[in-house]
Amino acid sequence: MCSDTHPDSAGGLGQFLRSRRERLSPADAGLPSAGRRRVPGLRRDEVAALASVSLSYYSRLEQGRELSPSPRVLEAMARVLRLGEAEKRELFRLVPPATRRTKPPFRVERVRPHLRQLIESWTRTPAFVIGHAQDLLATNALADALHRDFAQPDNVLGMLFLDPAAKAFYRNPERARLRAVVDLQQTAASTPEDARVLELVGKLSVRSREFRSLWAREYTRVPPYDVEQMYHSGVGYLELRREALHIRSAPGQQLVVLQAEPGSPSADGVALLGSIGAPEVPHRQNPAHDA
Repeated sequence: MCSDTHPDSAGGLGQFLRSRRERLSPADAGLPSAGRRRVPGLRRDEVAALASVSLSYYSRLEQGRELSPSPRVLEAMARVLRLGEAEKRELFRLVPPATRRTKPPFRVERVRPHLRQLIESWTRTPAFVIGHAQDLLATNALADALHRDFAQPDNVLGMLFLDPAAKAFYRNPERARLRAVVDLQQTAASTPEDARVLELVGKLSVRSREFRSLWAREYTRVPPYDVEQMYHSGVGYLELRREALHIRSAPGQQLVVLQAEPGSPSADGVALLGSIGAPEVPHRQNPAHDA
């Protein structure tokens, strides 16, 4: 009896990916070599990072537990594994046609006007709205002034991993980076084909060795967001309690509020922050991001 699909397509796909992964050296993939390795070729976490997918998602592909990788993911795998045209056709052939998914439609993240008006009315509390990929979608004047040392304060992860200002701004940048990566991993696990997340992970993986290392791990316990200690070039040291509130009317968005203890030196610092003003750019007015 004939069939248009391969009965062992799931296993065949996993075996195919594993064999091509094992034949590549770190140098072939543009990665630094760290001496002797326990496995031949690239590790799973290295392929996952280079292809902008989570380690758990790539592991499911090799184990035959993920049967519907999108064309975008397959193209990324072909690029990372350095497949020729014939091998690339074989890769696509191993995915059952009935399960192939088309590229999801773009979703534009918008901040509701009443929410923007709310945070703009807060003159003693830095506040901002972030999207599902931690893009800053809306900010108030105090948040702009707080982040004025950053060259491009438009994405939390970009600020943490790509901007040199993060090292001086955060008293514990390693903790902040870990927490942000885990949040992005959770988003990627629930929406593995999200275009904005894939784009962000790809950019950070190429430009930040530390991000690649953190992204390759899987975490069971992570430090919570509680009190953030930071240093602002204009007002000095600040200790602010961070609250991130999920916005029920816009799933994936969070309202982030940074509060100082009343009567504390940090409260005086926030008051001074309001007096020195923000950079020579208006605060964020709901930029659109593809997702």
